[in-house]
Amino acid sequence: MPVAWPLAFLVGAFALPPAADPDALLLHYQQRATDYFRAEADPRTGLVKDRAANFEDDSYTVSSLAATGFGLATLPIAAERGWRSAAGAREQTRVTLTYLLRDMPHEHGWYYHFVDMRTGERVWNCELSSIDTALLLAGALTAGAYFGGEIETLANDIYERVDFPWMLTDGGEKPESMTLCHGWKPESGFLRSRWDSYSEHMILYLLAIGSPTHPIPAEAWNAWSRPEGEYAGYRTYRVGPLFTHQFSQAFVDFRGIVDGDGRDYWQSSVNATLANRQFCIDNADAYDTYGPDLWGLSACDGPDGYRAYSAPPGREEHDGTVAILATLASLPFTPDRVRSFAGHLMATHGDRVWGKYGFTDALNIDRQFWAPDVIGIDVGAAAVMIENHGSGLVWEQFGRVPAVRRGLDAAGFHAADER
Repeated sequence: MPVAWPLAFLVGAFALPPAADPDALLLHYQQRATDYFRAEADPRTGLVKDRAANFEDDSYTVSSLAATGFGLATLPIAAERGWRSAAGAREQTRVTLTYLLRDMPHEHGWYYHFVDMRTGERVWNCELSSIDTALLLAGALTAGAYFGGEIETLANDIYERVDFPWMLTDGGEKPESMTLCHGWKPESGFLRSRWDSYSEHMILYLLAIGSPTHPIPAEAWNAWSRPEGEYAGYRTYRVGPLFTHQFSQAFVDFRGIVDGDGRDYWQSSVNATLANRQFCIDNADAYDTYGPDLWGLSACDGPDGYRAYSAPPGREEHDGTVAILATLASLPFTPDRVRSFAGHLMATHGDRVWGKYGFTDALNIDRQFWAPDVIGIDVGAAAVMIENHGSGLVWEQFGRVPAVRRGLDAAGFHAADER
């Protein structure tokens, strides 16, 4: 059923916050973003909508497991900041985790990418998704660490059930590459694609290596490639959309640490963000949307549908669309530039991009496109990364999970200044 928004909330939602104080604006946005995961979660299953209309009601019923995972990570934020009661946040977490553990269809502990939020049944002939399951686990473990007690037990039970070697070995003998598969379908088996090059999958590998029940070998951390490139003097791993640098770092605090081969994933993501912004600036003559305070290419809704917009040194794909929420999620990497982005966006386009959940997903001035929806994973990444920059809450809670520490240790992570 569409959300029945109270009149007072709607008035408050569409009243534009001031742009003059970017920090206050980002906090106001974050509150709206966390409310998405209350209003757009099914009350019986706790599963969160994949997307929702930002300016009116909708009848969407498809849930994404990654959005549900980000939603679980935002519940401690809402409770900690007093945006909802701790009891209410805890109860929503309990309902969600109980459903996931006892009633949600799964295979070897892995969940389908998209499901009906009311029944948990697979939709769109989608795959069991390794990365979406990992992001769900990350959110569950974060909430478990924060709330403790029954919540922590439920989160651990869901995590410990996942058969990571099954996804590593395609259900049989260990493959030569020792890389994890993207997913599995009951009709055709394991997908051909593997997590074999730098992307958003670091969280998946760390959880798999650190599993207390079904771990994969620590050697898998070095089984995937890390091709590097450079744009405008910024050297980083060659993958273009901003989200690929954000999703793992929404949970794992990579600041000041390097892996066993000395790789600094934090600095690489900072450089990727700066390169992404500079690419938009360099193309400002061709696209009215782009500029020093309006930038950010990532997966988002665009005038021709959902696309993975991308900047060098990775694949180049763009049409003037700026992924608003992905840029907000860059706050820990480039705080001053994101503050300027948020203030400029509100001052110049606020009446077009601000809805009941704050900023909408994307805009393209050249095509007069203002995304009507927000997407759950984008809302969640922005809310979590804003909180991490402010208080480090999600980094801290996720970092308390013993399996996370075990995964990091097995991959050889240590302080960057250790010799």
